[in-house]
Amino acid sequence: MPLSARIDAALQSAIRVGQADPAPAKLAEALAYAVTPGGARIRPTILLSVALACGDSDPGLASAAAAALELIHCASLVHDDLPAFDDAPIRRGKPTVHRAYGEPLAVLTGDSLIILAFDTVATAGAENPARALELTRILARRTGMPFGICAGQGWESEPRIDLAAYHQAKTGALFMAATEMGAVAAGEPAEPWVELGARIGEAFQVADDLRDALESEATLGKPVGQDVRLGRPSAVTEFGVEGAIDRLKNNLAGAIASIPSCPGEAALAEMVRKTAERLTPVRPTIPGE
Repeated sequence: MPLSARIDAALQSAIRVGQADPAPAKLAEALAYAVTPGGARIRPTILLSVALACGDSDPGLASAAAAALELIHCASLVHDDLPAFDDAPIRRGKPTVHRAYGEPLAVLTGDSLIILAFDTVATAGAENPARALELTRILARRTGMPFGICAGQGWESEPRIDLAAYHQAKTGALFMAATEMGAVAAGEPAEPWVELGARIGEAFQVADDLRDALESEATLGKPVGQDVRLGRPSAVTEFGVEGAIDRLKNNLAGAIASIPSCPGEAALAEMVRKTAERLTPVRPTIPGE
């Protein structure tokens, strides 16, 4: 089964759990609206790619972990788009959840997706409870404070921002979760996979900063120029376009170099290369191309 089909099936299964009767109809509808159609699904793709590279000894648990990670990501987008934060009108080419369903239901949608993520891992972990417990710990650590995406959002309220810490928490955290959780779901330790996730996360954030500065709303399916408008820290503001591109190249090269030795090492490196090509507004030169 292609990874995209595996991810979609796991997400649909999780959403059906959240929509079970007697669910309030509008909130149930908003759960699916927030998750579909999906974006690149890059985080769960990385998670499953790592699990496969490590042998994928519990495919059901790995698929559940991938769905849980994407649910957390989607929840963060719902909350980020709220008027209290970015006040974004569109996401993935359609009205944001608060524009489509109102602010109260948008808050509840994000909250419900977070809880559903943890329920998804717990439900799938009956045969491997130790792995499920570790997956839960990683997901919580990379979502909350002080190392997760909540911390990343919190940096935007500080008078002085550490750009590296901001990027690692706001964007890198879920990429580190992806590589760690992929390894753990397959029965391998998480720690050797942290650097890969951190480097991919940093590269992705720099690429996002470049897209925000260089591309159009029609291309991205969301507003552009947000970093400047909101006074948000950005690699483009900090280093300039050329400096940001150099930073992107270095992180992608470092990501490939950091892949731990495993049966699927070559396939994993190729996945990172293809991801870089698809998601960045430039074509960086990556070792091995």
